[in-house]
Amino acid sequence: MSEIEQVPDQEAEIQEFEDEDELFYTEIDEIQNHGIGAADISKLKSAGICTVRAIHMTTRKNLCKIKGLSEAKVDKLKETATKLQSASFMTATEFSLIRSKVMYISTGSKSLDALMGGGIPTMSITEAFGEFRTGKTQIAHTLSVVAQLPPVMGGTNGKAAFIDTEGTFRPERIKSIAARFGIDHEAALENIIFARAYTSEHQMELIIELAARFAEERGVYRLLVIDSIIALFRTDYAGRGELAERQQKLNIMLSRLIKISEEFNVAVYITNQIQADPGSNMMFVSDPRKPIGGHVLAHASTVRLYLRKGRGDERVAKVYDSPDMPEAEARKYIKDKYHHLQL
Repeated sequence: MSEIEQVPDQEAEIQEFEDEDELFYTEIDEIQNHGIGAADISKLKSAGICTVRAIHMTTRKNLCKIKGLSEAKVDKLKETATKLQSASFMTATEFSLIRSKVMYISTGSKSLDALMGGGIPTMSITEAFGEFRTGKTQIAHTLSVVAQLPPVMGGTNGKAAFIDTEGTFRPERIKSIAARFGIDHEAALENIIFARAYTSEHQMELIIELAARFAEERGVYRLLVIDSIIALFRTDYAGRGELAERQQKLNIMLSRLIKISEEFNVAVYITNQIQADPGSNMMFVSDPRKPIGGHVLAHASTVRLYLRKGRGDERVAKVYDSPDMPEAEARKYIKDKYHHLQL
């Protein structure tokens, strides 16, 4: 990763983060020492299964769908994975230790960070939804830069991956945000990998590719952005006749993202669109708009942020759903849409 100026005593902190990765996963190549052939390991990697923990996270049915893997081989894989890394019960104390490794990436806004308990957390999916020009993409750009900063500045000393489904990624924004934080914009750009997705299938292929990259470059990436998660699904699956299939495919993708976030201690930030809810008027709901994706997306997202327009350049961010933060709002003022958030 390109160097970013660091304050003294941060090298030990960086090493600590790298050591902590041992708690999260064991590289899949380890199973070769337990009777699994290199050819089968290659097949698993091509399917985006690059760690022992990923074997636990994949059903036998889906493992059998990988070309060349028989039921006998899948049973052997499951048995070997269990020997190398347990997937059974642990004490709450042990789980607390794992949760202590969660890192937070600052949104660039003190009030929004306070609203979220410190920023966008790793090991979970954070969803921001709202209409156009409410700051969803701007937050995505800001997170991509801040993730590279040292922890004392709200970052994680990590790289970012950005999947763009709507053509909204702009290197110019990265440069101006980098200038805000006083870092070299060329280094900031080099530490972000970018891909433009054109179909929902392509989007899934990119996510599988990222899983392999995250496994190869242990502890390097700390942020995955998808802007937006639902756009291509709305294009590829039109009408009520294809709604069930769309939701099933979306559910599979979100399940993969949850596993990636937990497996590699990565923060996943996704943006989402909204739509009018015709039934809200009958129920006397003050805001007739709701996020797209239904219950599938609602259950997958750990934290949901609702962004809406206020007066003039004012934007309002609301914690719509969170397991550990109360419902609350923060108001922000957009100084320059090509620069940064002022909250």
